[in-house]
Amino acid sequence: MNGAHESEFRTVILPFIVFTAIWGSTWIVIRGQLGVVPPQWSVAYRFVIAAAAMAMVARFKGESLHLGSKGVLAAVFLGFTQFCVNFDAVYLAERHITSGVVATVFALLVIPSSLLAWAFLGQRPTRRFAWSSALAVLGIALLFLHELRAHAASASAVAAGIALTFIGMLGASTANVLQARPEIRRFTLFALLAWSMAAGALIDGAIAFAMTGPPVMDWRPVYWAGLLYLSLAASVLTFSLYYPVIRRIGPGKTAYSSVIVPIIAMGFSTWLEHYRWTSLSIVGALLALGGMAGALSRGRPAITAPDAA
Repeated sequence: MNGAHESEFRTVILPFIVFTAIWGSTWIVIRGQLGVVPPQWSVAYRFVIAAAAMAMVARFKGESLHLGSKGVLAAVFLGFTQFCVNFDAVYLAERHITSGVVATVFALLVIPSSLLAWAFLGQRPTRRFAWSSALAVLGIALLFLHELRAHAASASAVAAGIALTFIGMLGASTANVLQARPEIRRFTLFALLAWSMAAGALIDGAIAFAMTGPPVMDWRPVYWAGLLYLSLAASVLTFSLYYPVIRRIGPGKTAYSSVIVPIIAMGFSTWLEHYRWTSLSIVGALLALGGMAGALSRGRPAITAPDAA
């Protein structure tokens, strides 16, 4: 392996493999966070830990944590959209539908991100992207139909799960476009992420208190193992790897992770949640993932960020 290839492997390929594998597993780990602790408090705990760890990463990399008033405002907005609306909605969605289906629906993140990028950044999607996205939406509709058939007695719960997933996507998409704006990109990355996670944790805590009352804790080792994995591996490590890859190869190529992640997630869902595949769900998953692969293969795909995992 020559120097150029070795550098590409170390700075692009290896980080891509790591953050894609981790995000593919997080959907099932989130499932284990549900139960004793209200989802809103679990999200708050996750980002309290993640914010502290990300601040240490920023300092380790020599970044100042001082952002100024404009930086703090940007961090609060990112914290609300990315680390509050996005994650709260996904945690709540997994109370109603399987984690693999949530992950597959979330692969459509590229569509609202592209539409918002067109509106606010002038990045017009191509015709190929439009047709591929329509194919992916058809696939998601088939998965939705499969879930309704499989859980006919709780159709309202399935509908709620799908709706919450789409709300999570909207939050993530809004954050994605904001992160791409030049006035936001001038702030140091890790410091901005640390403050965004801290702001998200505070907002999550306020919402949790208003909706569910005082903090609730689950002291089982399995809960804490999952919480630390989601905080450190699935938030701090993955964000630290993901954004440098975006800056190196661009958001389009990096966005292929949003197609690979649901495949891993559906595998875990089949294994641990006993997700039952039918011809309808197989066709739906293939259309959804194939459509996203086609949408990302050429043209101007969405400016994507990690799934809410």
